[in-house]
Amino acid sequence: MTRSTRQRERTRETDETEDQEGVRACPECESDNLVKDSDRGELICEDCGLVVEEEKIDPGPEWRAFNHQERQEKSRVGAPTTQTMHDKGLTTTIDWKDKDAYGRSISSKKRSQMHRLRKWQERIRTKDAGERNLQFALSEIDRMASALGVPRSVREVASVIYRRALKEDLIRGRSIEGVATSALYAACRKEGIPRSLEEISEVSRVERKEIGRTYRYISQELGLEMRPVDPKKYVPRFCSELELSEEVQTKANEIIEKTAEEGLLSGKSPTGYAAAAIYAASLLCNEKKTQREVADVAQVTEVTIRNRYQEQIEAMGIHG
Repeated sequence: MTRSTRQRERTRETDETEDQEGVRACPECESDNLVKDSDRGELICEDCGLVVEEEKIDPGPEWRAFNHQERQEKSRVGAPTTQTMHDKGLTTTIDWKDKDAYGRSISSKKRSQMHRLRKWQERIRTKDAGERNLQFALSEIDRMASALGVPRSVREVASVIYRRALKEDLIRGRSIEGVATSALYAACRKEGIPRSLEEISEVSRVERKEIGRTYRYISQELGLEMRPVDPKKYVPRFCSELELSEEVQTKANEIIEKTAEEGLLSGKSPTGYAAAAIYAASLLCNEKKTQREVADVAQVTEVTIRNRYQEQIEAMGIHG
């Protein structure tokens, strides 16, 4: 009796898999047309029919699942490791639900026992002061990143930068919050999601001056290659907060590109430069916003906007 198509299904081996298993070609006809029969556990040459390998071990799970929900329910592994937790997420967590494996409530005696276990589990997660400080720093990074609304990749990069600073002993003599905030600021720049020092200091417990000073120190000591921030990266966010159209956004980017070519951007704050370009674009597109409105969103002064605006319209050959 012929077996079903599903049972006879054979998956072609990729070059990488063949390399890993040490079999590149058929020893009989030297064909590289090898297929794997998952049901029989055999590696077969499709040209001459030779069984190249048999009794191959299947590294996959012993259960079957046909959709994402079933796979999640049957999976017996935890979450992937992450740099955002001091133990990289490899610890044991005791649930707070006070229910057994079947979802039934446990007795009061068991509840008090689980409470004690939970308490000791939290205590032994950090074996010394160094780990406790790392745990605090990473929780600070997570808190600030949530407040800024940056993606998870930025948190991961910030955690890696902080761990490197800790390994190089750059924390000594500096506040944990200061180094953690500087690591987050550096991660934002590295990932191309810039946030100004003013925005970072708003969610931090550290003053702007200390963040800037610590950032310069760790970026120099760790050799972080930081390119100057492109003002165009601020334009979409500022325009969105000011409720300006796509036309204004496009015009502001055009102003930044043209004036940067003239060398006006050198030595200027990217936030102030972007704010001035948005202000100029809003006037040109008849969607006027006041300097105060733009300044509040960009967190710069009106004087900065006026100065950059004058420079930009002169470079563009526009007479205001």
